Amino acid sequence: METAASKAILCVLLIAASFSAGCGSPNASSAPVQMIRAEGVTTAQVMQAADEVLTGMHFSIEKLDVDQGVIRTRPLRGAQFFEFWRSDNASTFACEEANLQAIRRSVELQVRREPVDRRREAGGADGLQPAASSLRVQCDVSVQRLSLPGNEVASVSQAYQIHTRSTPIQQRLQVNARQRQTMAWVDMGRDPDLAARILQRIERRIERMD
Repeated sequence: METAASKAILCVLLIAASFSAGCGSPNASSAPVQMIRAEGVTTAQVMQAADEVLTGMHFSIEKLDVDQGVIRTRPLRGAQFFEFWRSDNASTFACEEANLQAIRRSVELQVRREPVDRRREAGGADGLQPAASSLRVQCDVSVQRLSLPGNEVASVSQAYQIHTRSTPIQQRLQVNARQRQTMAWVDMGRDPDLAARILQRIERRIERMD
């Protein structure tokens, strides 16, 4: 009779095989940068809302510059399946990826002021100011995957030890000296789903400021 641990290992191997067989990542360097527009608020207010949203999602802020309109976070490892309180896996693929591989995500937000022609948007209607000002908020989420040289294993039953010193029950990132010297973070492109989720939360927080 198969144990729960062996079933779990088999499931992981099958999913991993589907990835290597050509199930490509939707994250791509060509993915568009997500954006919203905010009106009636200052850059400082948008930055405050963004700071609260990002820290609420467990990101650590590396840079926050109101004058330049830039917020940048430190890399955050992908949430595991048991971390139900986290929300940085914004799609099914992102959740699978975070549980099959060691990944991390970084967020950069840029806030820029730009003119908005209200008359043109309203079809030239009278009684409107010809131009107003709004803030353009762009969010770019970059994804990186940890590349590790594999360990030699004696059989399929030891597949959980290919990259780390894990056990059948618990996966852990514990590397040896040789792996530590050659490990590297590889760019995997953007995560537009997470960027859209972050912007939606910022937008809702800005609306509550009114």
